[in-house]
Amino acid sequence: MAAKSFDMIVIGAGPGGYVAAIRGAQLGLNVAVVEREHLGGICLNWGCIPTKALLRSAEVFHLMHRAKEFGLSADKIGFDLAAVVVRSRAVAKQLSGGIGHLMKKNKITVLMGEASVPRKGVVSVKTDKGTEEITAKNIVLATGARARQLPGLEADGDLVWSYKHALVAKRMPKKLLVIGSGAIGIEFASFFNTLGADTTVVEVMDRVLPVEDAEISAFAKKQFVKQGMKILEKTTVKQLDRGNGKVTAHLEDAKGVTTAEFDTVISAVGIVGNVEGLGLEALGVKIDRTHVVVDEFCRTGVEGLYAIGDIAGAPWLAHKASHEGVMVAELIAGKHAHPIKPGSIAGCTYCHPQVASVGMTEAKAKEAGYEVKVGRFPFIGNGKAIALGEAEGMVKTVFDAKTGELLGAHMVGAEVTEMIQGYVIGRTLETTEEDLMNTVFPHPTLSEMMHESVLDAYGRALHM
Repeated sequence: MAAKSFDMIVIGAGPGGYVAAIRGAQLGLNVAVVEREHLGGICLNWGCIPTKALLRSAEVFHLMHRAKEFGLSADKIGFDLAAVVVRSRAVAKQLSGGIGHLMKKNKITVLMGEASVPRKGVVSVKTDKGTEEITAKNIVLATGARARQLPGLEADGDLVWSYKHALVAKRMPKKLLVIGSGAIGIEFASFFNTLGADTTVVEVMDRVLPVEDAEISAFAKKQFVKQGMKILEKTTVKQLDRGNGKVTAHLEDAKGVTTAEFDTVISAVGIVGNVEGLGLEALGVKIDRTHVVVDEFCRTGVEGLYAIGDIAGAPWLAHKASHEGVMVAELIAGKHAHPIKPGSIAGCTYCHPQVASVGMTEAKAKEAGYEVKVGRFPFIGNGKAIALGEAEGMVKTVFDAKTGELLGAHMVGAEVTEMIQGYVIGRTLETTEEDLMNTVFPHPTLSEMMHESVLDAYGRALHM
């Protein structure tokens, strides 16, 4: 029997893969998707979406404790961790089912199984029923990434958790150690700390949220400490001694090694690309530190083979993967595609307070040789923030002093993950400070702080 032939085969149905498949189908391509686990990938099933559902529960719990401030009363405030987890899983399930519907609607062939690429233009799919081969001129690798496991710090699901274990927590940690303060680590630290866990965060770099602007990191850290978190920077976890119901962590900083006891450890020390078992080396694909090396159009250098999303390297963000998927589908369909500009991709972290940023930090802009103008505006100067009872936060903007180009924008505070998009559009449209100053922002909104921060960079802030 001849192998089934397609115009495009996508390996992996996460936010990169399923979006690539939909765009390909919209452009008239005959598309197949191979997925070994769940439609929607990690993001939808075990990442972005269910964590936001958990964090929403924590946010509501936090607000219930503040009821009196708002002239309200709430007694006997408590939580049921199992019910919080059930809600989070239901949210993920609803969306995962939606992806199945989108695949059908767009007439995309879905094969559930393990894929490899034995030779150019051929994908071998191993399913429960055996192995079948399908062919296509164009193959898109969208296999994503998984949590990095450091030797001796491996998750066991009992005392030491990965993000997956934390998402379906069987018990509430009393004394929690979170290793790593990137987005994943700090979101889980924020969730469990809000629900009452005694939380310690260890970060090997010199500050929490190390990819963010230093001023934003410092502001966020101050809030985390105020909420009762312990933050240990420039600290490494050397080893974990697992005992009966407890873990002794050996923590090393400039002063030496100390030990501390915890009942739960969450390891969030980065990710590694899912590059194994695909047969990539034999095809001549270049792999650098578990990521496939690609050009600006996500081409691997092997004709007809593309890689998108987490497997293709930083930034490891779902929205970057989706846009790369669209770009690759358009290239395959013979359309004119624009490469993705990493500097215009926003990063969002849903801790409390939220953090969001796009473009260069102040330090990076100076390093790159720019003469900069920097503006800042605090939440305390904004009417809507005060009315919401969310007066802790700031917006920071970085401009090129010579051209007025918006080089970067950085925010910490309530709802900043929704606001950052304004600056993202600004960067995409290549706006200058003048365009932003001449834009009328609605009142009363948190977004007015974005305007004020721009004005402040040029010594024109009105409410400060």
